[in-house]
Amino acid sequence: MLKIGDFSKLSRVSIRMLRHYDDIGLLKPAEIDTFSGYRYYREEQLYTAARITALKDMGFALADIARMLEVYDDSEKLDEYLSQRERELTETQKETEYKLMLLESARKRLRKEQTMSFDVTVKTIPERYAATVQTIIPRYEDEGMAWGMLQECKTPLVPADPCLAAAEFLDPEFKESDVSILVWMTVKGTYEDTEHVKFKTLPAVRVASCFVKGSYDQMGDAMAAVVSWIRDNGYQVTGPMFNIYHVGPVQTQNPDEYLTEVCFPV
Repeated sequence: MLKIGDFSKLSRVSIRMLRHYDDIGLLKPAEIDTFSGYRYYREEQLYTAARITALKDMGFALADIARMLEVYDDSEKLDEYLSQRERELTETQKETEYKLMLLESARKRLRKEQTMSFDVTVKTIPERYAATVQTIIPRYEDEGMAWGMLQECKTPLVPADPCLAAAEFLDPEFKESDVSILVWMTVKGTYEDTEHVKFKTLPAVRVASCFVKGSYDQMGDAMAAVVSWIRDNGYQVTGPMFNIYHVGPVQTQNPDEYLTEVCFPV
């Protein structure tokens, strides 16, 4: 039998934490001296302490560890816990990588001492014949799903010259899921509608717009600039805003070369 101090040294678990484990029933002493109150542990309980420490290092809560210790000799049940934790950590890793990407983008902009300015103009986009897809996507970041549907035509699409490609988000407010989107691309010739792709002549539309050169992390600032310009110049927004992708991922893999036009119907 080991006194709590000796057990603490061997297990590398503090006495305070061992007492806490005792209080919650996670790792109880083998014996407690009724006269002195001293706690004593068996040597084989060092294995249990090591398991608890290993599971804590994986990020499991003590309540989960208590349940896992009950099935520790059942490899199949234990693997279910480990697999679930692996999925949670993978999702956390993705979120962390995304946040690091945003931080790096912000630092790059600071290092370049960029002062972003957006020149807003009012113009009319003429009537145009386009291949269109209107659908629901899981999130705004999944816009590529709609563009993928546009490319499903059995008859190859011949781009117009110049070719305009745009995405319009149709919901009246921000949505965390089930986002309504319309994508369109101007094309030459005439085509038969398919299950997902509809061909139509889009009406002329007057817009307040500005061009954004470079990566999409500038889009929020660009939209704010156009909205402010519309307010300051006495215009009113008359329809959902849309982006025209003059140069995008289809044309180049270098985000610095992207050229996007932010458009608000007025």
